[in-house]
Amino acid sequence: MTLATALSATLSGLEVELVRVEAQIERGVPSFDVVGLAEGAVRESRVRVRSALSRLGIELSEHRIVVNLAPADTKKRGSGFDLAIAAAVLVALGHVDEKETKDRAFLGELSLTGELLSTRGVLPRVLGLLRLGVEEVVVPDANASEAAAIKRVKSFAVSSIEEWLESTRGERALRRALPSTLREWAERGDDFSDLRGQAAARRASEIAAAGAHNLLLIGPPGAGKTMIARRLPSILPPITDAEAIEATAVHSVAGLLRKNAGLLPTRPYRAPHHTVSDVGLVGGGEWARPGEVSLAHRGVLFLDELPEFRRNALESLRQPLEDGSVTITRAHVRASYPARFMLIAAMNPCPCGYLGTSRCSCRPELVRRYRERLSGPLLDRIDLHVTVQKVATESLLDPRASESSETIRARVLAAADRQASRQNRLGLVAGKNAELAPRELALAAPLETAERNLLEGAAAKIELSARGFHRVLRVARTIADLDASETVRSPHIAEALAYRPSDAHRPPASQSVSSVTHHERTQHHV
Repeated sequence: MTLATALSATLSGLEVELVRVEAQIERGVPSFDVVGLAEGAVRESRVRVRSALSRLGIELSEHRIVVNLAPADTKKRGSGFDLAIAAAVLVALGHVDEKETKDRAFLGELSLTGELLSTRGVLPRVLGLLRLGVEEVVVPDANASEAAAIKRVKSFAVSSIEEWLESTRGERALRRALPSTLREWAERGDDFSDLRGQAAARRASEIAAAGAHNLLLIGPPGAGKTMIARRLPSILPPITDAEAIEATAVHSVAGLLRKNAGLLPTRPYRAPHHTVSDVGLVGGGEWARPGEVSLAHRGVLFLDELPEFRRNALESLRQPLEDGSVTITRAHVRASYPARFMLIAAMNPCPCGYLGTSRCSCRPELVRRYRERLSGPLLDRIDLHVTVQKVATESLLDPRASESSETIRARVLAAADRQASRQNRLGLVAGKNAELAPRELALAAPLETAERNLLEGAAAKIELSARGFHRVLRVARTIADLDASETVRSPHIAEALAYRPSDAHRPPASQSVSSVTHHERTQHHV
């Protein structure tokens, strides 16, 4: 009887557990069994492994083979164990020296011909293996770029089980996996220079981008709400390496990475249709797959026609909006995914969209019911509420280009740099103003007596909740950063308050403060 081992990994959400693959060859009735709480796709690996090795002239029909996936009380699913099982079997049969699998993990699915196929979740598995002390991993060619993104791990790429077997015999060298030089997505061409008018919405978009705040656009059809939302990614700060690893890990688990794709080069932008289910939005299903909120992690989640979404789906947003993560519990699995996204939402002021004009025929009761589709607790989690007015015809015909995304982005980047510098100086965990906890907010945005009195008086007058109070202060901190002000002053608080509705179900009547141009505000503060 001969026993051999190889290492692999299993995923629960983004949590990784090391799997020890044990292959035992013994005399007896020829068979091939896989044990260790393996689900269907894992048990079927015996068919793929048998066929792949048969192509190499290695017959298993004369042996009794038992493969154990330890620990036995952890559910194993997916086809990513094929390569590890094949490697352990080859060692047990004596075709490969045991040193070739020692302290090295194997990830990948085998075809019947022995080719290695792309496998979901390679990036988070490699990252998890590193945390568990495994620093070498063999992956399929198709997953080489995402594995290579974790630079502290020696990742080797192979195209087939034959290639790996030849490398163990010294017939060829194992190839190091290399980071991708390809771009997953081209840069978007949408630019704010295409937008005419809408000074208030432009200003709110700039604030939202600078501090990663949530934004609600309320206005009639054709006013430019969707245009604004689609152009907002063009003014966001570039995604950092750490953020890209987090976002790419979620996309890898969901199976959305293209072949040979490395880290996502831009922030995710997700815009699900309003018919999306609860599971599609927050994640779930039998194996707790990530939903749109997690796929938008470190990017933008755009929900157009917000009241048309299912009430249950919208209410399920409350936890991720507050915590920046979502936990999914099912009968067989419990998984947690990150969900730190910017929510950009758009809605009409009434069912027909033309409230306040001669075109509107909505009765007050219809308008009330329409707005009550959105709960107060959900709206309270949105920092900026902006009314988008119909654009005047003369503005549409104006040949002069509006302010470009490049110009706006320069101000956003400057504000983001001020945030990062201050957060580092104060030793705060939060990266963006919108993520500041109340205790961190007190350090990042201390108030003088006049500013404190203004905020307290306004909070009492419009009956701000504790959550709303802190969100106003976070927005004011971002406005101060855009003005290059180290302290939060009264004009910053006044503008932040203008973006809060006086009650949770009524959009703001006007945005007189927020419509002030950047030049006018600068002149005022100087």
